[in-house]
Amino acid sequence: MRNVFLSLLNRPLTGLCLLIMLSGPGVPTKASAQGNLLVTPRRVVFDGGSRIRELNLANIGTDTARFLISMMEIRMNPDGSFDRIADPEAGQHFASPYLRIYPRSVSIAPGESQMVKVQLLKTEGLDSGEFRSHIYIRAAPAEKPVAAADASDENDIAVRLTAVFGISIPAIVRVGSNDADVTLSDAVVSATDPQKPRLALTMQRGGKMSSYGDLTVSCVTAKGKETQVGIVRGIAVYTPNRSRRFEMDLDMRNVPDAKDSKLLVRYNTQKEDRYRDTAEISLKLP
Repeated sequence: MRNVFLSLLNRPLTGLCLLIMLSGPGVPTKASAQGNLLVTPRRVVFDGGSRIRELNLANIGTDTARFLISMMEIRMNPDGSFDRIADPEAGQHFASPYLRIYPRSVSIAPGESQMVKVQLLKTEGLDSGEFRSHIYIRAAPAEKPVAAADASDENDIAVRLTAVFGISIPAIVRVGSNDADVTLSDAVVSATDPQKPRLALTMQRGGKMSSYGDLTVSCVTAKGKETQVGIVRGIAVYTPNRSRRFEMDLDMRNVPDAKDSKLLVRYNTQKEDRYRDTAEISLKLP
C-alpha cells in the first residue's frame, strides 16, 4: 500500500477542486470583493424595517461565471479571527432558520450584475436579542475536460487543482431595541518604528446586540494640532463575545511634532445603523 501511495505522488495532478474560503467582516470598503466577485452591501441587517433586503452581485472578471449562495455559521474569536461552527455557543443565536435567499444560484456575464433577495420569515415569539448567520457566496468551478497531454500514460492519474474563491457576509436579525455599547481599554503602542508604530487595544461590548463601526486614531500635539494617523472601517464585536483585541498600524509621517503628543482613539458605529454609539480613549506616545 505504501508503494502505491508513493507512486501516486509522482503522477501528474489535474482535476481536484481546492476550496479556499475568504471571509470578510472588517474589510475597508462598502462592498466586499474577492476573485471576480463584488458584493454590495457587505452585511444584511433586519432591525424592524423592511422584511426584504437585496444583495448586488457583480462579475468583475472577463468570463461568465456561476455563483452559489448558501448559509453558514461562524464564531468570532477574541482576536477577531473566525471559525466555522455547527452549534451555537451560549448566548449565540443563528439567523438562518428565519431567512430565505433567492435565487441560490446565478450565472453572471462579465461586467454584469445580478440581484439576490434575502427575506425575513416569521419571527413572532423570538426573545429580544440578536440572531446572526453568514451568507456564503462562492464561484462554481468551471468544468473543463482534462487535456490528453495531462494523462498521456493510461496508468497515470490526472488531477486538476482549481482555487475557488468565496465571500461571506453577516446576516443579522435584531429583535427589540438595540442596547449595544462599546468601551475601549488596555491601549498600548509599540514604537519599534517611530514613523509607523502599532496600536493595540481591547474593545468591550455591552448589551444584547453586536457592534459595528469605524476606529479612527488622531495624534494631538502639545499645541493642540490634531492629525489623523490611522483609520479602520467596519470593525465588529459580535455576540456572544464581550471583548475583542484589535491591532492596527499608525502613520506618523505627517505629524508636525510628535514630542509630548498623545493619541486620541475614537470608535463610532456606522451611520447605516439606527443605533449610534461613540467610544473614546487617549494615551501618551512612548
